[in-house]
Amino acid sequence: MHILVTNDDGINAPGLSALANQMKRIGQVSILAPDHNWSASGHVKTMHRPLRVREVSLADGTPAWASDGAPSDCVALGLLGFIPEKIDLVVSGINPNANIGHDVTYSGTVTAAMEAAIGGVPGIAFSLHTPAGYEGVVDYLPAAKIAFRIISALVQKGLYSSLLLNVNIPYLREDQIRGILVTRQGLRVYRDRLDKRYDPRGRPYYWIGGDAPTAIPDEGTDFAAIDKGYVSITPLQLDLTDFQALNSLKEIVW
Repeated sequence: MHILVTNDDGINAPGLSALANQMKRIGQVSILAPDHNWSASGHVKTMHRPLRVREVSLADGTPAWASDGAPSDCVALGLLGFIPEKIDLVVSGINPNANIGHDVTYSGTVTAAMEAAIGGVPGIAFSLHTPAGYEGVVDYLPAAKIAFRIISALVQKGLYSSLLLNVNIPYLREDQIRGILVTRQGLRVYRDRLDKRYDPRGRPYYWIGGDAPTAIPDEGTDFAAIDKGYVSITPLQLDLTDFQALNSLKEIVW
């Protein structure tokens, strides 16, 4: 098995290295990730300028490639031939913060996995639910080991080309994690606000900020699972059609 590892936090992020090292236990690993942080970048594909790629080494000496493109660009580059060997699976992460509910539309971690599914390759995103305000060094090893367990089980079951999974892992020791649940996408609650400021010449500029988002812990959702100490696996699909609205709209005489 040939696994492409990417992320949205940049090639030097420790979560990427932890994930790649565990994937080496499963098969051949190629690493192609952005050369800087693209958090909350959403599903970006660069069409208006050329993409640059350079060879780098991770902190542990592992060879990798860094691109000036977005996470989804990195996946597209890999699938379209920059990496000559056929890629069987794309894994993205490990993001230091959870990607739950509507986060999946903003998250570069998740949309990298989406790009894989668009390209006909299974894509799996891994995110760690680090507590808000945590200031210590984040330990990615337990989450990376969980990723290994999940990928190993999926490989035994048999991966299919359109498989798209969003995995969120509670920030706990490995022996504290209560298990793995298959969940639905929950509801994220955002408290964004606009901060208007002025530059030295009196011209306005704006920051979009606000308090950290929360979530509604409804039973069976991604957030409810990680809130109770379980790993959440949410299967996603790229078909965003609202079928209820579709049927209602068909009744209208246009």
